[in-house]
Amino acid sequence: MTEYIKKYFELRRHNLQVALKKAKRSKMCYFFLAPYAILFFMFYILPVGTSIFFSFTYYNILESPRFVGLQNYISLILQDDIFLTGVKNTFMIAVITGPLGYILSFLFAWLINELPRYLRAIAVVVFYAPSIAGNVFMIFSIFFRGDAYGYVNAFLMNAGIIDAPILWLVDPKYMLPICMIVILWMSLGTGFLSFVAGLQGVDSSQFEAGYMDGVKNRWQELWYITLPNMKPMLLFGAVMAITQAFGVCDVTMALCGYPSTDYAARTVVTHLFDYGYSRFEMGYASAIATLLFLVMILCKKAVQGLLRRVGT
Repeated sequence: MTEYIKKYFELRRHNLQVALKKAKRSKMCYFFLAPYAILFFMFYILPVGTSIFFSFTYYNILESPRFVGLQNYISLILQDDIFLTGVKNTFMIAVITGPLGYILSFLFAWLINELPRYLRAIAVVVFYAPSIAGNVFMIFSIFFRGDAYGYVNAFLMNAGIIDAPILWLVDPKYMLPICMIVILWMSLGTGFLSFVAGLQGVDSSQFEAGYMDGVKNRWQELWYITLPNMKPMLLFGAVMAITQAFGVCDVTMALCGYPSTDYAARTVVTHLFDYGYSRFEMGYASAIATLLFLVMILCKKAVQGLLRRVGT
C-alpha cells in the first residue's frame, strides 16, 4: 500500500514538473492572455464568489456582514411565499418563451438565409431591431391600455366582443400572458445573429456530398448536415435563451408595475431587485442570485446533453 502511495505522489510530482516546463515555454502566451484573464476574474469570478459568500450572511450595506449560515436559503424556500410565486412565474416564462423563442430564432434565421444577399441584410436588421431598441416594448403598454383608447380594447369593443374595457396590465389573469408575448417579440437577439452567421458558414460542398450519400430532402439536410456544423452556435444561442428567459425583469416591471397586482408578474429577478435595491438586504438578495445561478448552470448542462444527440 505504501509503494502505491509513493508511486502516486511521484507521478503527481512528475506531472507538475512537466506542466511547469510547458508553462515556462509558453510564458509569452500567458502574457498575452493575462489582460483577459484579469478582467474575467475581476468582473465574473470575483462577483460570483462574493455573491456566494454574502448569501450566507446578513448584510444591509450599512453594517458589517454577519454570518447566518443557511438561514437565507431556509427563509427563501420555506417562508417566502412571494419568492415561490416568482419561481413559478419565472419557470412558466422560461418553459414557454425559452424553447419557443429559441426555435423561432433558428427558423427565422434559416428562412432568412435563403434570401438574396441584400434582402437578407435588411431582414436581419428588421428582425434583430426589437432586441436592441431599449424600451421599445413600452409600445405594448399603449396597445393594452386599460381604457377604451387602448388599441386592443377599442378593437374588441368595436367588434362587439366585449362591452367594457379590460384592465389587461392590472388583471392578474392577463398580465403574465401579455408579458410572455412581449418577451417572445423581443427574443430574436444575439442568438439569432449567431444562427445567421452559423448558417452562412456551412461549407456548400458538404451538401453536395450529403446528396450523394442519400440525403433526400431539406429536413434531412438540416438534421444531418446543417445542425451538426452549427453545434457551437446552437449552444451559444441556447445559453443566451436561458439567460434571457430566467433574467426577465424589465418587461414585467415596466408593463405591470412594481410590485404587480397580487404579485402576478413577479419573477425571481424582480424579487432580487426588490431585496437588493429597495430594501438593501444584500445577503438575502445574494442567496436569490446564487440559487438562480445554480438553476441556470443545470439548465445549460441539460441543453448540452440534448445538443450532443443532434445529427446522431
